[in-house]
Amino acid sequence: MNTEVTIVGAGLGGLVLARVLHINGFSVVIYESDDSAQARTQGGQLDIHVDDGQAALAEAGLTAEFRAIIHEGGEATRVVDTEGAVLYEDEGTGTRPEVLRGDLRRILIESLPEGTVQWGKKLAGVTPLGDGTHELAFTDGSTVVSALLVGADGAWSRVRPLLSSAVPKYSGVTFVETYLTDVDQRHTAASKAVGSGAMFALSPGKGISVHREAGDILHTYVQLKRSEKWINDIDFADDAARGRNAAQFDGWAPELTALITEGDTPPATRMIYTLPNEHRWERVPGVTLLGDAAHLMPPSGDGANLAMFDGSKLGKAIAENSGDVEAALVAYETELFPRSAAAAFEAHETLDLVVGDTAPFGLIKLISGAG
Repeated sequence: MNTEVTIVGAGLGGLVLARVLHINGFSVVIYESDDSAQARTQGGQLDIHVDDGQAALAEAGLTAEFRAIIHEGGEATRVVDTEGAVLYEDEGTGTRPEVLRGDLRRILIESLPEGTVQWGKKLAGVTPLGDGTHELAFTDGSTVVSALLVGADGAWSRVRPLLSSAVPKYSGVTFVETYLTDVDQRHTAASKAVGSGAMFALSPGKGISVHREAGDILHTYVQLKRSEKWINDIDFADDAARGRNAAQFDGWAPELTALITEGDTPPATRMIYTLPNEHRWERVPGVTLLGDAAHLMPPSGDGANLAMFDGSKLGKAIAENSGDVEAALVAYETELFPRSAAAAFEAHETLDLVVGDTAPFGLIKLISGAG
C-alpha cells in the first residue's frame, strides 16, 4: 500500500523526509506557511555531522550537491578571552563541514518534483477523524485529509498537541543576532579577531559567538543568561537597546564589542525554548513528529543534523514497512526517543559550557577533546 504522506513544515527535516520518500516511490506533499522559499532568511551556517546530517543526505542521494555548497575553511575554531587574547585555536578536521542553512534548504527543495511543497499554507488546526486519518484546516479556508501526518513544523508545532501536552519552556538564555558585512574592508578589527571560521568570546552568564560566512560576512550571536522579564523589557531593534546590549560587555576588547555596536542589520532576538529532555508520547495512529516539533533543545550544532536524520530514518521506516503504516511509526519512534533524549542532555550541557560558571574553559575542554 503506497499511502500518501502529508508533511507540515518545509524545514530541513521535512524536506529530507520528502526526498527519501520520493526516491522510494511514495507520494508526498508538504504544506508550508511561508509564501515562498525566499519569504524569509534561513539562518546562518550549520556544521553537518558525519553520523547524522551527512548520513541523512546520503540516504537522500544528495551527497554531491551537499559537497558543492561547503564553505571551505569554515570549520576553523577560535576561543578568546574578554581582552581578545586567543586561548584556543583549531583549523578543523574536515569532518564537520560548514554550509549555509539556506543553501542546504535550496538543494533539498530542488531535489523534489514541482508542486511537492505547497507554499502559503498556514495550518489553523488538525482534527482526528477516528480511523488514523486527520483533517487539516488552513487559514485560507481550505481543508485536506491525511492518511499519514508528520509534524515537521518546529518549536511551536500545531501537530504536536495530537500526541503530547508538552509545551516549550524558556531556558533562561537568549541569543541576539546581527550581521556585519564587507568585514575585511569595513570592520577590519572585528574581522581579524574572528579569524577564518568560528570565534567564541565567553564568560559566565554572557558571550559573543561569531561565524564567518561566505561573502565576507560575520554572523554574530550575543548570548545572555537573563530572565524572561529582562529580555521582554528591551526592544533590541532600537538603537538605544543596541547600546544597552553592548553595555553588558563593558571592559571587553573593542574589537569584540564592535561585533555588537557595528552590526549592519537590526538585532534579532532569539529566546531559547526547549521541550523536556526525555519528551516522548504514546503511539497515536496515523501521526508522528520530527525535528524541533519532537525534541526542541538548545542550539549546540545538533538540531538541524538531528532533524535531517529524523527525516531520513522515518522515510526509510515507511519505505521498509509500506504495507503497515503503524509498524513504520513504531519502528521510527522506538529509535527516536532514546536518540533525541541523549542529544538533548548533551545540548543542555553544551549551553552551560557557553554561559555557565566554567565559561570559556569548559567549552575549550569539550572541543579540544580534553574532557
